[in-house]
Amino acid sequence: MIVAVTGARGFVGATLCPALAARAHRPVALPLHGVAEVRLPPQADTVVHLAALAHGRGASPEELHRVNVDLADKVGRAAAAAGARMIFVSTVKVHGEQSDVPLDEGCPVAPRDPYAESKARAEERLRRIAGLRLTVLRPPLMYGPGVKANFRALMSALARGVPLPLAGVANRRSILYAGNLADAVLCCIAREASIERTYLLSDGPVLSSGELCRRLGNALGRPARLFRLPTRLLEALPGLRALTRSLEVDDTAIRRELDWRPAFSQQEGLAATAAWFGRG
Repeated sequence: MIVAVTGARGFVGATLCPALAARAHRPVALPLHGVAEVRLPPQADTVVHLAALAHGRGASPEELHRVNVDLADKVGRAAAAAGARMIFVSTVKVHGEQSDVPLDEGCPVAPRDPYAESKARAEERLRRIAGLRLTVLRPPLMYGPGVKANFRALMSALARGVPLPLAGVANRRSILYAGNLADAVLCCIAREASIERTYLLSDGPVLSSGELCRRLGNALGRPARLFRLPTRLLEALPGLRALTRSLEVDDTAIRRELDWRPAFSQQEGLAATAAWFGRG
């Protein structure tokens, strides 16, 4: 099967494309930069849309809309015209920044920042395209070889032995290894039942921010140096506020409907990420 992939050279694409090839699919990069009209490769059966402007990179709301919404719409229309199905990788952040209860697909869509809002709008636009056979995946915080932004900054701090004030944080966070997202995409490709469905994903086990630091530090061979500060003080610091919040995913739907299970354990994912970081 020919699978067109946008963002094929990005963090997730670099894991997905080899995974597709290993399952006898033929991944084909679908470039979007400077393209006025999106055209799928001949005989493409599926397009996986990964390309997006990430949050935290200084993009304006207008840029986020142009790339994350308008380009997604163009890809969706090209897929519908070609009779191909589309798998759109969104984000759990369309449900907000935090939740005291596990989130599932039925929870309200309530984005709290321009990035999440752009992803929510893209989902809406894609669902309005006539004839588009769409699957939406909403991952939580992702990690793996090539990871950037906050997760990489956390690894860097742990590797340098920076003391972190997270010993007393008792939040509950779901995370997802890039290899497990790739496996979920493969599962969706193989199962027609995933069409017109939206799924939340996770590795399974939830972690507090402190426990994530401990496990990641162990994987790096640099045990985390954690100390306690009152949570109310951490909440007052913009750089640490997100690490005090809970955002837990209930991924029962994809496990029940598609019989999907993560291909990699959390320990395997963290070990692979740490090994990649150590080679950098």
